[in-house]
Amino acid sequence: MNHLLEHCRPFIEAALRECSGTHSFDDVAEGIASGKMQLWPAEDACAVTEIAVYPQRTMLNCFLAGGSMERLKDMAPAMEAWAEAQGCDGTELTGRHGWARALSGIGYKPAAVVMRKDFGNGRQADDEK
Repeated sequence: MNHLLEHCRPFIEAALRECSGTHSFDDVAEGIASGKMQLWPAEDACAVTEIAVYPQRTMLNCFLAGGSMERLKDMAPAMEAWAEAQGCDGTELTGRHGWARALSGIGYKPAAVVMRKDFGNGRQADDEK
């Protein structure tokens, strides 16, 4: 397995525990290996992104991040520049409410609330099992 991915594994697994069971570490590793997802590693943090193509806009979605909040904020300009170079119209973040406070100082603002209802088909969020 990729050395950088293995280094980031604790950060990714911690973030995955907050994702209501949408991905496993192996899903993320496969997404990164296939190029569908991007790994943004640092010594004390990492983020995982994917390009979301909507009918009217293309956004870089950061859906996993963990480690040092200061390091993650420092990484944002490089991620944003890369996203713009890929033709993205902006960035979006899926995360807990605390991210809104933490990232407000670098230009991010809440745009929506994600709510979830599981149907009881056996694929429930980890926090509801």
